Amino acid sequence: MSEARACTGVILAGGGATRYGGRPKGLERVAGRRIIDRVAGALRAVSDDLLLVANAPDAGSWLPGVRTVRDVREGEGALGGLHAALAQAGTDILLVAWDMPFASGALLGAMRARGEAEGLDAVLPESDGSRRGVEPLCAWYAAACLPAVTAALEAGDRRVIAFHDAVRVGRVPLAEVVRFGDPARLFANVNTPEELAWAEAAAGVPAAYDAARDGADA
Repeated sequence: MSEARACTGVILAGGGATRYGGRPKGLERVAGRRIIDRVAGALRAVSDDLLLVANAPDAGSWLPGVRTVRDVREGEGALGGLHAALAQAGTDILLVAWDMPFASGALLGAMRARGEAEGLDAVLPESDGSRRGVEPLCAWYAAACLPAVTAALEAGDRRVIAFHDAVRVGRVPLAEVVRFGDPARLFANVNTPEELAWAEAAAGVPAAYDAARDGADA
């Protein structure tokens, strides 16, 4: 087994929240706790440091004590956010979008362990709710992905999986993902007030992974 490497937990606060009236959706609350804090809690127990990637002028105040950086290449979408995360972290990363209130620290830790043990460049969980079949905004990426991500952006391909053919990608099969909880809940995004209401209701439903979920506050 390979020796564990440094890994930064990255909260990706991208998008203009246009469906949320321009309000920062990650600052909304689910079960009394801001979504961004829930994501940070999931990452803290399974990473060595935290980094917030956000372009909003007041983003530095969202998580006191957490380093906040902007996109290196602005206007490049989620792939640009991944590029910034890798470029600014300088380590392997666990990346989670800031609007995922039920991201599982246990699943994230399993992806990191697999990536390090098997010498992979990226590990993504499978999901039947994504058109890509995987969840690239809840995944582990090695620092070695940066050149391939940069090359994809230089080629004008802004798909968040555009660089996968150039790196070694591992998948967590859906049959294994469900051990950590219902994928519909694990990878749920809050983009609209209706989805926030759904998340609030879902927060009251017990999930199999909750007993060991990241050391976050309830």
